[in-house]
Amino acid sequence: MPDSSIRDFADLAVDPPIRGFLHVPETHNGDALVLTHGAGGNAQAPLLVALADTFANAGYTVLRCNLPYRQARSFGPPGPGDAARDRAGLKNAVTALKNSSGAPLLPDFGRSGDLGPDKQKEARIFLGGHSYGGRQSSMLCAEEPDLVAGLLLLSYPLHPPRRPEQQRTQHLPDLRTPTLFVQGTRDPFGSIEEIERAIKMIPAKTKLLMVEGGHDLGFKGKAKEGNLAATILAEFQALVA
Repeated sequence: MPDSSIRDFADLAVDPPIRGFLHVPETHNGDALVLTHGAGGNAQAPLLVALADTFANAGYTVLRCNLPYRQARSFGPPGPGDAARDRAGLKNAVTALKNSSGAPLLPDFGRSGDLGPDKQKEARIFLGGHSYGGRQSSMLCAEEPDLVAGLLLLSYPLHPPRRPEQQRTQHLPDLRTPTLFVQGTRDPFGSIEEIERAIKMIPAKTKLLMVEGGHDLGFKGKAKEGNLAATILAEFQALVA
């Protein structure tokens, strides 16, 4: 994808503000995706960039956004009091894409005079995140089940490493958003067996995509898992079709 299709994005008029990077596809499919990062990362994480490029090449408008805690601090993990504000920031990012239908971010396919009635569609907004960002995304969707049409959870942090008794599953029975889990086979934050048990708590449509590797899903340093983004796209499209 050419660099010109990626631009800085900021909306400082809302609180928490939105800051990130917008991927604008050459040919829109009418859908959009908000992606966010894990506790130690930011919106420039290689996994998020690869996913955003792949989804944008498939026609999605993609907003990679920095969570409010990362906007406030350039490094370090979120604090105990950051979670609610981070969820509010994600809601603002989703709302920004919803409200932009028509221009400049997301084309309004439902009212486009250039499309015939058989090709008109209502724009769908999806939400996804890696680790902490995915957890906050899932908690937000449990709180607001009609916010987005689908959820992408990358390396869901089911519990802290070596502390399987500290399960982060309290909100899962309230999650009614179709959800794709992408989990490494050697993830210390949750084994495949643990994730499978947790998924059974969710009343929505779900699917688990297993990836050989750990919490980074093969995106560590300069290493990039070549086909993973395309596989995630295909599995996600099948889930929300």
